[in-house]
Amino acid sequence: MLTGKRTWLFETKPVIISTGVIGGPFEQKGAIPEDFDAFYEDQWFGEDSYEKAQKVLFENACETSMQKAGMTKDDIQFVFAGDLLNQITSTSFACRKINIPFFGLFSACATSMEGLALAAFILNSSGADKVMTGSASHYGAVEKTFRYPNDYGAQKPPTSQRTATAAGAAILSKTGAGPAVTSATIGKVVDEGLKDPFNMGGAMAPAAVDTIEAHLQDRNLPPDYYDLIVTGDLARIGRNIALELFEKKGLAVRENQFMDCGILLYKKDQQVMAGASGSGCSAAVTYGHLLNRMKRGELNRILVVATGALLSPLTFQQQESIPCIAHAVSIEMQGGISS
Repeated sequence: MLTGKRTWLFETKPVIISTGVIGGPFEQKGAIPEDFDAFYEDQWFGEDSYEKAQKVLFENACETSMQKAGMTKDDIQFVFAGDLLNQITSTSFACRKINIPFFGLFSACATSMEGLALAAFILNSSGADKVMTGSASHYGAVEKTFRYPNDYGAQKPPTSQRTATAAGAAILSKTGAGPAVTSATIGKVVDEGLKDPFNMGGAMAPAAVDTIEAHLQDRNLPPDYYDLIVTGDLARIGRNIALELFEKKGLAVRENQFMDCGILLYKKDQQVMAGASGSGCSAAVTYGHLLNRMKRGELNRILVVATGALLSPLTFQQQESIPCIAHAVSIEMQGGISS
C-alpha cells in the first residue's frame, strides 16, 4: 500500500457513499448554496454559545449523511473527525451524541483530509466496513479563539480570511459505487518563519506545494493526471504564492487546473478579505460542491489538499512562528452514483 516515501495507494478504493453538508446564514448567500443539504437561519443555532452551535453543526452533518445513506449509528464502526477549538471540544461533544467509536484528530484546517486519509486507510486494511469522517468550523467560535472576538470590531487586513460556518461529513464503505478514495499523501510540518495570524494563506502555501510535489513524485504522475487540484484553505493570497512556488520548482500545474476551497465558497462581493478558512470550509466544499461536480461528470479525478496552520493562542502569545501542514487525498469517479 505504501508507494514512494509518504503516499498510500488504496487497492480496494474505498467509496464515499453518502455525505452531509450544513452551513450558516452567510454561507447560504455564498457562491455554492445548491451544494449544501441545509442551512441555519442565524449563527446561534438555538444554542447559548458559538461553541455549542459548532457542536450542533457537526452533529447535523453526521446525521444528514446517515439519513441519506439509510443508515444508523450501528452500521458505522468508527468516526475520524476534529476541529479547531481547544482540545477539539465541539467534535468530542458531538460524538458524545453520535455515539460511534471515535478517533479525535487535529491538523487545524487540514483535519478534513487527515480524516479522509485515515478512514480510507482503515477500510483498505479491512479494519472496518463503514466509517465516517468530517469536520466543522464556526465563524464566531474560531475567530475569537485565534484572532479577535467579532464584537470587538477589529479591522482586518486584506490578507486575512473569514472562518466558514460550515460542516461536512462523509460515510465511506469498502464496496459501492461513486467517488472513490484512491490514494493519500501525508504532509510534513513546514515552517517558513511567518508569524502573522492574519496571513494564513502565505504561511500555508509552502506546505501545500511540498505535499503536492511529494504526491506527484511518489505516484510518478504528471500534474495533468488530475482534472483539478484543490487546496483548502489558501484563499487568494496563498493560491498566488503556491502558483509562484510551482513555477520555481518546475511543476507544470496550470492556473486553470489549480483552485482553492477558500475561494470557491463565497461570492466576490461578500466581505471575506482574501477568502474563506476553517476546517469546515474544505470539508463542506469537498463533500458538497466537488463531489457533486464529479457525479455530474464534470470532473473525473481530483486531488484535494487541505492545509492547516498549527498555531495556537499560546504559541502566538509566545511569539512563535506558524508551523503548517497539508494532507492530500485523491478522489476518482467510479461507476454509478452515491448519495
